[in-house]
Amino acid sequence: MATFGKATFDTAIYAASRPTYPRALFEYVFRFHGSAGAARWVTAIDLGCGTGQATVELTPFKKVIGADPSAGMVESARKALKSNDIQKGQIEYVQSPAEKLDFLESESVDLMIAAQAGHWFDWSKMWHEAARVLRKDGTAAIWNYSEFRLPRYPTFAPQITQFFQGTDPLNSVGPYWQQPGRSILDNHLIAIPNAEEVVPGAFKDFTRCYFTGTHHPHLPSPQPILMRKTMTWNNLYDYLRTCSALHTFLEKNPQDKLRPEGDICMRFWKSLMSNAEEQDGVNVGAEDNVDVEWPLAVVMVKKA
Repeated sequence: MATFGKATFDTAIYAASRPTYPRALFEYVFRFHGSAGAARWVTAIDLGCGTGQATVELTPFKKVIGADPSAGMVESARKALKSNDIQKGQIEYVQSPAEKLDFLESESVDLMIAAQAGHWFDWSKMWHEAARVLRKDGTAAIWNYSEFRLPRYPTFAPQITQFFQGTDPLNSVGPYWQQPGRSILDNHLIAIPNAEEVVPGAFKDFTRCYFTGTHHPHLPSPQPILMRKTMTWNNLYDYLRTCSALHTFLEKNPQDKLRPEGDICMRFWKSLMSNAEEQDGVNVGAEDNVDVEWPLAVVMVKKA
């Protein structure tokens, strides 16, 4: 999380290159929220909102707040909102950590989400704060996507994992993730504790769901993939460059940029394309399309 707050981190490229969350995901969350007969649709908050990608999807609620500890992310979200066709005043952004929402009154929030951010939270504190700010029958929904997969090339999975999780500090970004957040993400949010156990009596209906398709068969009751996108190989390269661990890797290893075959990200990207060429038996260009999938884990609970 600290990397995203650095002045050297390009939030504009981050916003343009990250995959978008499918409408089906929000509908899934909204159905869970609406399953309580007394559910209200007044106030929603997006924790760790980043550039506001998920925040702007919460418009079924009359008032929407995006909160992020990074001033740069908040500023980017505010700029993006100016060009969005959303009712003026419906959405606002504030700089705040998730675990201490002092600007919110107790029992004032109907829906609380965290999209690609919950792996950074201190859940021993977060569940207590959620219990404070959520109204009765209010919902908390947390989701994260993990390493991307190329469904046309399932045998590439070990190569992708080696790039993201390998232990060689010169040939993998694995040692440069801020921990334990990345491990929580890689393990599909299993480390997020059951809210009902952290704050007994405050929550109900705690559930986990894994939209992982065939990619992680060890997970219980995997559901079909929700997050997928057809993009160019160039777009995939841009996505790879938003990786916070890559940012740290290049800070720690500036000499890597001088290699004639390109830095670690360029080498990995070229290797994927080369392997695709070998498998398909045809030339693969940077502007050719490739299908990309992201396994997704969702944790949800209601306020009792």
